Amino acid sequence: MNYYFTGLIILALTMLALFVEPAYPKNEYLNDYGVRCGEMEVSTERRDTDYNYSDSNTHEDQYLRFTYRKYLGTDCKTAKENVAIKQQLELMKMCGRVNSNPSLANNSNFNLLVSKCRGVTPARDNTRPADSQSLWDDMKDDYKKENPDVKLMNDKIIGPKLDKGGLKIPPKDYILPLPKPKINE
Repeated sequence: MNYYFTGLIILALTMLALFVEPAYPKNEYLNDYGVRCGEMEVSTERRDTDYNYSDSNTHEDQYLRFTYRKYLGTDCKTAKENVAIKQQLELMKMCGRVNSNPSLANNSNFNLLVSKCRGVTPARDNTRPADSQSLWDDMKDDYKKENPDVKLMNDKIIGPKLDKGGLKIPPKDYILPLPKPKINE
């Protein structure tokens, strides 16, 4: 068994554990969603070539290279507009909370957020009934009023009253009968 190879692997794994950072979750709340329009790259290159011919000369070349990469997909302007719209929609959703909390305006850590939300008043959803009852319950009540003879499952709003022929709750001192024994067949 080659112990040098095993030691080299252990040393490599130890070095890897020392220099590698853990993967933390990335907050993609208000980021650019990976929009890349293009990349410009500048690089230099040097080549040394030796010729082993009769005169044995060497030759050196140096290059300066400019590279531009254009990524396929939507154009850069549209991608940046889409990111801006996503950020504005997120701010529109959250600015109601920010504006309703006056302590944020006094905290210097939230100056940018407070300045972005200043003047934004969220529209309230006024489609819910005023009595905080769901639309389904309102529709069910209307149906029961139109069809009083129909019995629905889990009908707690409109239905037979317990004291008018419905189920009655037994008194507290009522003793329930024992179950009948089973007859072995």
